[in-house]
Amino acid sequence: MFAGGGTGGHVYPAVALADALGARASVRFIGTADRLESKLVPQAGYELRTIQAAPLSRSASLQTLKTAGVNAIGLAQALREVRAFSPDLVVATGGYVCFPVMAAARMLRTARLLHARLALLEPNAQPGLTNRLLTPMVDEVWGAYDTSRAFFGKKFVRTGIPVRPSLLRGRNRIEAFRNLGLDPSRKTILAIGGSQGARTINEAVAALVTRRALPDGWQVLHVCGERDYGYMQAEERTPFENNLVSLRAYLSDMSDAYEVADIAIARAGASTLGEFAALGLPSILVPYPYAADDHQLRNAQVFERAGAAVVIEDRRLDADSLWWVLRDAMQAERLTSMREGARSLGSRDAVPTILARIDALVPRKASA
Repeated sequence: MFAGGGTGGHVYPAVALADALGARASVRFIGTADRLESKLVPQAGYELRTIQAAPLSRSASLQTLKTAGVNAIGLAQALREVRAFSPDLVVATGGYVCFPVMAAARMLRTARLLHARLALLEPNAQPGLTNRLLTPMVDEVWGAYDTSRAFFGKKFVRTGIPVRPSLLRGRNRIEAFRNLGLDPSRKTILAIGGSQGARTINEAVAALVTRRALPDGWQVLHVCGERDYGYMQAEERTPFENNLVSLRAYLSDMSDAYEVADIAIARAGASTLGEFAALGLPSILVPYPYAADDHQLRNAQVFERAGAAVVIEDRRLDADSLWWVLRDAMQAERLTSMREGARSLGSRDAVPTILARIDALVPRKASA
């Protein structure tokens, strides 16, 4: 049983693990009805059961009481769902829905009504409140960065972050350029902001390509999100004849985009960075300034220290700052160095490593 949701970064790693388990396991997901998992999990072909959940609060207020009430209902619902499915393993992959699910699993195990092992996937450099509270409940924590070990102690195992296999398979590079309407002779700047888009990144990229002539050897693939797509269409009418821009609202499969990209401009979400590391993709990172516990900044700093990325604060990002960072980063030697830095943080073996941990926690059952 996988518990997690809210963002693609909490869902995609779980789907990657579920896909890898294949016929070895019966799989069920628990999430909420109004977040991204309600679309992504059924699209991946898995059953999603929904419960109520709300973000945990750090202060005492009326909202805290409301949150406690919602999570109490969610706990009761999770108790019913977990007991009915009776999993051998429950894995939390992130998001506030994990708390009532893992609390329910631990309560059932304590009451000897469940024999499941409990595991937590921590994709960030610094865990959030929910995962810190869950730590005493779980048997093992799987993570991407050694910086997390300080929070989890002996329970921590560095595994890397599961990445969808489709992203790791080699693609026909020329065909990928053709699919995206790009020129294979140019270097490609990929700008992305996650499934919902990132307004600050979108505005900076739009200003860059509409107000400045790019070097002859550059082109831009901008995946801007559905919300800003209409506004961003001015990019493709740039007054500079040489500026080649391919604008997409959303790409359900990022394989072609990653195949053609020489560098990416992105937020610093854990799943995105896991993909960059596994692929050795250099990046310019603009951490989301309102992320819980400022965890995106912590993630970005890990990549910056490794030489894999340049970090620009959200409040300092505009067309000019982006231009000067790109001019430096797009130098051939710098790109090579950043690729090496990204690869040093990644693992293309995260899925088999976690499958081995699953086998260690839950011995395989004999065939009937």
